[in-house]
Amino acid sequence: MTTIGVLALQGAFIEHVKILRKLGADTREVRLPGDLEGLDGLIIPGGESTTIGKLATEFGLIEPLRNFANSRPTWGTCAGMIFLAKDIGTDRQPILGAMDIKVNRNAFGRQIDSFEVDLPIKGIGDEPFHAVFIRAPVATAADDKVEILAALKGDQIVAARQGHLLATAFHPELTEDNRVHQYFLKMAQG
Repeated sequence: MTTIGVLALQGAFIEHVKILRKLGADTREVRLPGDLEGLDGLIIPGGESTTIGKLATEFGLIEPLRNFANSRPTWGTCAGMIFLAKDIGTDRQPILGAMDIKVNRNAFGRQIDSFEVDLPIKGIGDEPFHAVFIRAPVATAADDKVEILAALKGDQIVAARQGHLLATAFHPELTEDNRVHQYFLKMAQG
């Protein structure tokens, strides 16, 4: 059975856990370095990226998470996308720096500017995915090693993959459509 960890320091982690269990995966909430042992993959959920970084630092998780993300399937959603990125335009918060993308935090504005849109996503099928963007980031640049899976207005990257790393600017866990979770499970299963 595939075991997926969900970073459970802050944010929308329980929604990911519920979907993964519905898809037949074993799950583990990750709060301490030892919780990463034996995982096939890890999801870093949406929430508040500065809070996630501060709590990860406090619990001694930054280096273990960085090591995990550098070698194992890891998916960051919304704040998790920021946390995975190599460049967020500031050094004022801890990040993992694992994925070769430059991310602009809160790219669409404040909470009131949150929105939903039907989005074609490469690799999950022909039907658009109903994506929920809440104070969402976008990747404004990506290295040649990064595959763009979805973008808005052509250049606002909202889903990308780099080998074993996946990043989405939106919240798939807040919909009934589990295709992005299925995509990640396939990545974790090799």
